[in-house]
Amino acid sequence: MERARLFFIDNLRILLITLVIMEHLSITYGGPGSWYYKEIEPDKISFIVLSWHNATNQAYFMGFLFLIAGYFTPGSYDRKGPRRFFKDRLLRMGIPMLCYDFVIGPLVAYPLIRTGAWKTSSSYRDYLARYYTRFHVGTGPLWFVETLLIFAIFYMLWRRFSRPVTPPAPNKGDIPSNWLIAVFALVVGTITFTVRIWLPVGWAFGPLNLQFPFFPQYICMFIVGIHAYRNNWFLRLPDGMGRFWLCVAVVFIAIGFPALFMFGGAATGNTDPFIGGLHWQCLAYSIWEQFVCVAVVIGLLVLFRKRFNRQGTIVKAMSDSSYTAYIIHAPVIILFTLAVRSVTLYPLLKFAVVVPIAVALSFALANVIRQLPLARKIL
Repeated sequence: MERARLFFIDNLRILLITLVIMEHLSITYGGPGSWYYKEIEPDKISFIVLSWHNATNQAYFMGFLFLIAGYFTPGSYDRKGPRRFFKDRLLRMGIPMLCYDFVIGPLVAYPLIRTGAWKTSSSYRDYLARYYTRFHVGTGPLWFVETLLIFAIFYMLWRRFSRPVTPPAPNKGDIPSNWLIAVFALVVGTITFTVRIWLPVGWAFGPLNLQFPFFPQYICMFIVGIHAYRNNWFLRLPDGMGRFWLCVAVVFIAIGFPALFMFGGAATGNTDPFIGGLHWQCLAYSIWEQFVCVAVVIGLLVLFRKRFNRQGTIVKAMSDSSYTAYIIHAPVIILFTLAVRSVTLYPLLKFAVVVPIAVALSFALANVIRQLPLARKIL
């Protein structure tokens, strides 16, 4: 099943990688979440705005990336067959992951120790000794690459031991109705809540650095991406459906989150009932996340297909470098935020100033790295 180059998907990938960088910078400047370096203790307004920003992004951007990955998986397997498919995935995902785990990951800590940002008296040699004795794969942001490799292996095994796939006739497969999409979001939200009763947000399976509280969405979106490819959904979603779900997204983000934030008690700084346990806030937040996810995904797919299905020279270079930018963005933004940490600005203003510079640096360096001889075959 051949596909023409979908520039709007490439452009969406640029947006999503940019949002990943923004998420980590938001944590640096006072937003909730886990990251290597946190510089500022935010005031109440900054905390609310950055919490809103982080919660909205987290609700959909990684799920969207898994959807896109799932979309391109069947075609790759069909073209290459199981052996070459596995070899390609192992090369493209395994090598960057191991490079980050063994080289980039420990080096990320070096400037933090040298500047005292981690407030430790340990030498870098002592840190490395502790790092490698407590080593796990999928360090930092590379948990995503690790998960993609795991999903690819499961897909390969499923194809190997299932009946041959018979693709539907072009443009003949049914497109889910709005009601079915809403039920899907509700079901995934309920499953997410059930998982978080025991595994709250922030819990991770240590050996693989996988945050299972988010995995119901990731697994489901990857599977939906596979079905979207077989039924050509990305090109067939009606414009009206895109507008409808974009409106739903605006309502959930602009009205639903502030209401949940205020009535759930998060405005006082107590976010524990939202992240896990048998609390109505956790249930409401889990369902809110999934509705935001499907609404933003459908809305942006249609919007970008109509308005942003083309590329100039700069955008094409960013598109080609998006995967590399994801891999190397952590050391880039850590070094840059440490370099400007003496600049005193209001947290939201500093966040707004740093974001475009950090994004540009990440993509520019990624484009340079991709030109290296060995990197061309992998990235």
